[in-house]
Amino acid sequence: MKNLNEENFYDEIKKKKLVVVDFWAEWCMPCRMLTPILEKVEKEYDGKVEFAKVNTDENPALASRFGIFSIPTVLMFYDGEIVNAFVGALPEGAVKHEIEKALKKVSA
Repeated sequence: MKNLNEENFYDEIKKKKLVVVDFWAEWCMPCRMLTPILEKVEKEYDGKVEFAKVNTDENPALASRFGIFSIPTVLMFYDGEIVNAFVGALPEGAVKHEIEKALKKVSA
């Protein structure tokens, strides 16, 4: 997973492919539970979907810009637009379901 910050964030989310962005913090236990799930799912999509992380403690302006009040929050972007999102440490099957919903939206 690529680490995003205020310098590279906007370039990364403007791609013509789904970009799954995990807003997280080091101290957040649910975030720590979600990370290995996202890493596993990232391997399964084998480049079809990009995965990235934003540390909200290090990038508070990005968290504020997207109204992140609870972490983990996962936003899914396509060509700079949010196409899906979820909050909380979801199980693997639910994470895949949300990604598939986003993929259907962008391929429609």
